[in-house]
Amino acid sequence: YCPNGLQVEGRRKVEKIATGVTASLAFLEAALEWGADAVLVHHGYFWRNEAPQITGRKYQRLKALLANDLNLFAFHLPLDDHPLYGNNAQLGAKFGLIADGRFGDNDIGWMSTLPMPITLAHFTAEVEQTLGRTPLVFGDPDKSLRRVAWCTGAAQGY
Repeated sequence: YCPNGLQVEGRRKVEKIATGVTASLAFLEAALEWGADAVLVHHGYFWRNEAPQITGRKYQRLKALLANDLNLFAFHLPLDDHPLYGNNAQLGAKFGLIADGRFGDNDIGWMSTLPMPITLAHFTAEVEQTLGRTPLVFGDPDKSLRRVAWCTGAAQGY
């Protein structure tokens, strides 16, 4: 996916760290305006299978980092999968789910048995209310669910 840890080296002394989801140019500019010495993000750079050329958006982002001696730290799958602070753990907690199983490559996906069966329609409504967005749902809304699975990272193959 992408290298985890320090991706672009900046100044040696780090006192102020800005955190974000993606190291976009807008985020980097805001971090610099705030006076950050480093940024820590979920989506960094140098993704597997991306073009190696440093042009366009990639050039602008790297230029901002290097010209301002700003460190870039990125943690992708480790942040998705951390058992307490990770995205999977936090998403499960929002729904009161307790993981009782794992699936996928490196067990990146999480599963939970519901305390009581609920319909797909009810679960869909919970997702919409909790996350503030309408999920894309396939299947019979009246079907009863006993187990749910979720994966916040690298789930496109599931």
